[in-house]
Parts: sequence; C-alpha cells; structure tokens
Amino acid sequence: MIQYDIIIRPVVTEKTSIQKEDFNQVSFEVDRRANRVEIRRAIEKIFNVKVADVKTMQVKGKVKRRGRVVGKRKDWKKAIVSLMPGERIDFFEGV
Repeated sequence: MIQYDIIIRPVVTEKTSIQKEDFNQVSFEVDRRANRVEIRRAIEKIFNVKVADVKTMQVKGKVKRRGRVVGKRKDWKKAIVSLMPGERIDFFEGV
C-alpha cells in the first residue's frame, strides 16, 4: 500500500484534543487492512515526525434510523499514534 492511501483522515474531537495536549498523541482514521508498522511508516513519511507507539482499534459503525428506515454507518479502523517528545503535528495552523 502507498503511504497516502493508508491514512484517510485525522479524527478531531474534544477527546483527541485533550490527548494531543496531555499525552502528545494524535488519532487517525486508517485503512482497515493496514497494520501498525505500515501506519508508523506512513505517519513518519507524510508528517516528517518520529513515532513512539501506535495503537489500533476496530470501530463498529453505529445503527441509525430515519423513521422506519434503519441504516448502518460503515465500520472503520482508528489508530492512536504517540509521538516522540518534542514532535508535533498541527492540523489547524493559524486558526
């Protein structure tokens, strides 16, 4: 897999903002077939940072309803990347 295909998008929530400030961790939605080694290499190459640790988890899609119609969001994979001390990834620079 190519590095740019592995990382889909950053996950930006209130919880991930706290993780970023307190523990120097950043969360990403990644390709479901990617493993920790591929994720580490992709993050290091794309953002030019050193990665200390990668934790992954499978997130089950929520069941949603619109009246009688029941649908389901897709399942996805989440990676929590711990960066080495002194390293940073800024998604919203100058905001």
